[in-house]
Amino acid sequence: MSSRSETKADPGGGFDILFVTADQWRADHGPGRAPVALPNVEALARDGVIFENHFTQAYPCGPARAGLHTGLYPHKHRSILNGTPLDARHPTVFSEARRAGYRPRLFGYTDTTADPRALAPGDPARGDYEGLAPGIEVDTLLTERAVPWLAHLKKRGHDVSRPEEGREAIFGQAPFGAPAVFQAEESETAFLTDRFLDWLSVAGPEPFFVHLSFIAPHPPFAVAEPFHSLVDPADVALPIGWGDFAREGAQHPLIAFHQGQVDLSRFAPSLSGQIVAADERLVRRLRATYAGMAAEVDHHLGRIVAALKAAGRWDRTLIVLSGDHGEQLFDHGLLGKLGYFDQSAHIPLILRDPRPAARSARGTRVSAFTQSIDVLPTILDLIGLQPPPNVDGRSLLPFCRGERPADWRDAAFWSFDFRDPAGGGTERHFGLPPNRLSLHVVRTDRLKYVHFAGLPPVLIDLAEDPEERINRSRDPASAPLRLEGLERLLELRLTHEDDTLTA
Repeated sequence: MSSRSETKADPGGGFDILFVTADQWRADHGPGRAPVALPNVEALARDGVIFENHFTQAYPCGPARAGLHTGLYPHKHRSILNGTPLDARHPTVFSEARRAGYRPRLFGYTDTTADPRALAPGDPARGDYEGLAPGIEVDTLLTERAVPWLAHLKKRGHDVSRPEEGREAIFGQAPFGAPAVFQAEESETAFLTDRFLDWLSVAGPEPFFVHLSFIAPHPPFAVAEPFHSLVDPADVALPIGWGDFAREGAQHPLIAFHQGQVDLSRFAPSLSGQIVAADERLVRRLRATYAGMAAEVDHHLGRIVAALKAAGRWDRTLIVLSGDHGEQLFDHGLLGKLGYFDQSAHIPLILRDPRPAARSARGTRVSAFTQSIDVLPTILDLIGLQPPPNVDGRSLLPFCRGERPADWRDAAFWSFDFRDPAGGGTERHFGLPPNRLSLHVVRTDRLKYVHFAGLPPVLIDLAEDPEERINRSRDPASAPLRLEGLERLLELRLTHEDDTLTA
């Protein structure tokens, strides 16, 4: 291992790093679980390691990526909402990799809000939640406006007369349930892959670090053929709680609140109305479309792997394939990433360590609890750098050698802050100040305990209730599980305090 002050002349000892995320990609649409064939994801899994119990540490996008990029739990990075700044004192995986000689390159987006204290009052980066993570350089930036992609579509003859609406305008040209108006080879996923492959075709021999950040399968829920028709809606399983979403809402006041607040228009331009009023046809079509969008990402992953092999870089490339957070897909009467259910937090992760020492573990499945905070120390481990002392995650590379590190965690932890600083609607609804509108989850094999700052807790016995439909927090017989949850959350905070100067 190098000390933190060392810099290698040859970046990372000669390793390429390809860090790929698919936005809003839930675990049951990943390798071995998806309702659609994912041949390229499965092939990568056979040549790497699947982490079956991998969880984000927060959501939505900005908070999820803050932890992914810094290796910190949200009670430390505090970028808890889209638009909440990331404190500039926190190094990222990109800024750390520069110490080893890399110039991390972005294709997509990082959803980072800059620390305003270092910016002039009129700087447009202030409050922009689609800013850049420190340490990364842009090749192709795709924010919600998706300007490079829209310019590409315009060149190909598509109507982009409302560019201020970004990707919403192009998706709104087809009704929900119909294929997207563009061809599969013109999609945003295809466009971003093309840009990366163009760059790769002329990249020099020096090691690269690329972050390829796909928006699919994030809404709008629409996809071009052949992916639109890949999954028959009649074959899609109906969501958890279908037919009685009121029961799901009765589990906790926050779930009832979400059910009444989230509008379908946020997920497809031609839809409207409350999610609990959606009919079966719409629900099946949306879930089938989501699966098709995951299959589209799989298709382009195959192109990327083929290009790496053709370029002679396959045997020197670390591949990290994951998501930022999940998606409810109407489970429990919810859409998006919200609440405390596994569907919002449980995400796929595949690691492919190129080194010979990892060969014996290829194709294995790891059941230990891992989290997005582990990505930073994993990448730094490969390139010979110690992580900053404040980092909460741990390197996953021992698992890629068939080893389980000592004292590995036996639970996952995540947070969700549901305050509404802009409109104050959540504060008015619950009659609570903003700092009491958050929840904190501990999830083991048996237990899920959810603690709220100002609302009643939730306790799920996963052994008896794997679909998370019964809140047992008031059941006297479940008091030992509730106490265990409280103690685990307290222990987390005590052992993961800010150590920037302490250490």
